[in-house]
Amino acid sequence: MERRSLQIEQLNRKMQVVAEIKKITPPPTGWIKAVRSALGITLQQLGNKISITKQSIQDIERREKEGSVTLKTLRDVANALDMELVYGFVPRDGSLDALIDRKAKELATQIVLRTSNTMMLEEQQNSPQRLQNAIEEKTVDLKNKKPKILWD
Repeated sequence: MERRSLQIEQLNRKMQVVAEIKKITPPPTGWIKAVRSALGITLQQLGNKISITKQSIQDIERREKEGSVTLKTLRDVANALDMELVYGFVPRDGSLDALIDRKAKELATQIVLRTSNTMMLEEQQNSPQRLQNAIEEKTVDLKNKKPKILWD
């Protein structure tokens, strides 16, 4: 098995675990404030644990809610709360393989139809079935080679 295929397989396994987390909706106040409030930890107490002011904790909670907090800050707060920050990517297509399949088919369709249009201008038009077969063949070729153009 080639190195890149092994990397994709290993990442797919990891991403499947993270995909379950995707189903969880964050609390409307953000995780930090929700956990802090549930545990009864004051702004001052949490601030003391990471050597910042309670106003800074309020700012962090606001930035988390807005989506502008940094991973480092989240990790620091998680540590102060005796928790772990969980972070990952989940392909919208369900897996890296499905993402590669979709991108390869999109690119193959563009390439084959571009060639087909040129042939049509030269009155050498292909049948729909031949076009479909050409797209499928090109898709397989692109999936195997995984050229950098796949991601343009």
